[in-house]
Amino acid sequence: MECNVITEFILIGFSNLGHLQVPLFFTFLLVYLATLMANATIMTVIRLDRTLHTPMYFFLFVLSCSETCYTLAIVPKMLANLLSTSQTISFSGCATQLFFFVGLACTNCFLIAAMGYDRYVAICNPLNYTLVVSRATCVLLVLASSCCGFLISVVVNVLVFSVPFCASNQINHFFCDISPVIKLGCSDTSLKEMVIFFLSILVLLVPFVLIFISYVFIVSAILKITSAEGQWKAFATCASHLTVVVVHYGCASFIYLRPTSLYSSDKDRLVAVTYTVITPLLNPLVYTLRNKEVKSALSKVLGRYSFPKTV
Repeated sequence: MECNVITEFILIGFSNLGHLQVPLFFTFLLVYLATLMANATIMTVIRLDRTLHTPMYFFLFVLSCSETCYTLAIVPKMLANLLSTSQTISFSGCATQLFFFVGLACTNCFLIAAMGYDRYVAICNPLNYTLVVSRATCVLLVLASSCCGFLISVVVNVLVFSVPFCASNQINHFFCDISPVIKLGCSDTSLKEMVIFFLSILVLLVPFVLIFISYVFIVSAILKITSAEGQWKAFATCASHLTVVVVHYGCASFIYLRPTSLYSSDKDRLVAVTYTVITPLLNPLVYTLRNKEVKSALSKVLGRYSFPKTV
């Protein structure tokens, strides 16, 4: 089959919504600005308050930074397309967007798993916590998460964009995601899709299983605590992380842990909005609203840098 040389794609994700595009633009813009502000606040508070200079908040700082970059790869282009009559993206722009989206998404998955390991050591082996989860270990885990994430992204990009594309260049999504792009190929992509599926298992299922095993040990250790107050405090330190795990892995698993043939554009677009727009805002809110240490540190930082009261 003869294929045209495609130099650009058309993102038709929200083009069928007509007059709803402008309200959607302002809604997503407000959520995006709130996400940037919330993540910037988390990073600033962690940086300025020395009581938060611990492994758990080091991982949270890196996760907030990664989430901010993650939204930068998707949301600005989506907002521009909502107001534009030309919803095109260049071939190289699409490949770049997919590279950073997959790389940062995989990095976030591994970071959340590392945070689970941190909680496991803190509760199950508290006497050796500072020795086991040292600063060097934290940096090593972050570097390993980033390197693995972007290595997987390179492999995915090669698999997706080595496919010869046919006449259609219309991506039925609001950004360059794996399934909508690879479906435009005019050759048999079943082997490539199988490799991508196994990579999805590696990124999503393996860390989730490790986190689940960690929490089995964590719950077992918490139940051995004699005082109800001690049990509640231990559970509270894990609640925020557990909430992020359920939302993050739940949405991603719904999309990527299934064959491309089961791709449903309308449902998947809705889920994609959740994990590209809403989840990055949810993470800092969960850690701020449910965490006494962060709320206390935020109050101190605001008190320290607020304007003096006038008499």
